[in-house]
Amino acid sequence: MEKGGAIYILTNKTNTTVYIGVTSNLQKRLYEHQNGLYPSSFVAKYNLNKLIYYEAFHSIQEAIDREKQLKGWSRKKKDDLIAKLNAKWIDLTEEIMNW
Repeated sequence: MEKGGAIYILTNKTNTTVYIGVTSNLQKRLYEHQNGLYPSSFVAKYNLNKLIYYEAFHSIQEAIDREKQLKGWSRKKKDDLIAKLNAKWIDLTEEIMNW
């Protein structure tokens, strides 16, 4: 049985920078990002700790493919995608932690 995956988008408190990532364990990965476990990472450098978008997939390969697709998009297209699910760009971390 193949393990599932997820893509996620993080931003900072002023919503000026976005980061798209992929993981097989979204709760764990969010914890790592939000608690600075990788201080030299892009996420830490730009203080990207607000989860504003995510998608879950049945396989990690589907998640990887989606991540690659989204990373190729313009910022406007990414912003439009986020706005469809989360128009106010609120932090969705609590929603994920309660899965």
